[in-house]
Amino acid sequence: MDLALLRTFVTVHRAGSFTRAAALLGLSQPAVTSQIRTLERQLGRPLFLRQARGVTPTTIGDELAHKAAPHLDALVEIAETGLDDESSLRTLHLAGPPEFTAERALPALTELTGEDGQGFALRASFGNAEEVLEGLAAGHHDLAISTARPRGALLTATALCDEEHVLVAAPRWAEMLGSGKQRHKGARALEAFTTVKGTRCPENVPLIKGAPELENVPVVEVHESLPFVSRYWASVFDCRPAAPGTVIVPDLRAVLACAAAGAGLAVLPRYLCAPALERGDVVALHDPAVPPLRTYFLVVRTGTLAMPHIARAHEWLLRAADAWC
Repeated sequence: MDLALLRTFVTVHRAGSFTRAAALLGLSQPAVTSQIRTLERQLGRPLFLRQARGVTPTTIGDELAHKAAPHLDALVEIAETGLDDESSLRTLHLAGPPEFTAERALPALTELTGEDGQGFALRASFGNAEEVLEGLAAGHHDLAISTARPRGALLTATALCDEEHVLVAAPRWAEMLGSGKQRHKGARALEAFTTVKGTRCPENVPLIKGAPELENVPVVEVHESLPFVSRYWASVFDCRPAAPGTVIVPDLRAVLACAAAGAGLAVLPRYLCAPALERGDVVALHDPAVPPLRTYFLVVRTGTLAMPHIARAHEWLLRAADAWC
């Protein structure tokens, strides 16, 4: 069987589209379509079901991908590493969310980049869950950190750690809200967020009423949709946040800096804001009995843990995560 045909097939399987696969391979879409048809004729079985948007693998297509993909990845690794230069380091391509990758994963993995005979070179890229999983499936990354568990058997996910989310603001906001002395028991102003005239806020209420103090507090977030604040409000208060985002910056470290400067309230991972809480730059406005959590997953292409440098990085991060929780 022609390895070029298999490589094209695996790329289409990972990309879910002839068009995306063609872009990844540097081929035209007709060329990719022709190669897949040739492979299907050789096997005597259809490998994909054509749909309006992309393609879906058949059962035979899935089976072939799971058998062939790890071996093709190994061949690519050999080609990239080279056979003549035994002293060259393997390169680990890591992808994940910018803050967690920078603050947690990269400092841990840099311990493995030394020349101890088992080290590797490290290349990192940042993106949201969808971007890093798509890049991993397409072969751009070896290891991905994601807040979403991938579907299907092409990618294998292992729970890495949970992060606790904390509602914070600069001390002056806590004082203005009258919560400075009560935040450890739950601020009265925040409790008002959960009620509308003494009743629980129903799901169809678009804005929270009954807490004028907090309705006027600006919100600092990473996106206009307020993903962190909305998740916190839904989990803790069973309501939606009333205030729109006042400061939107696409990095949680910048969100923390703006919150500490007094720009408004923010919801942040505890690992990220713990030093600022200890210094008093920000204060926790609420201490729920069950704080909202978000799980990080360590994701690889199925079968690639057979590669020593990926397996070592995977194991090292799982060990490091024991100290993060």
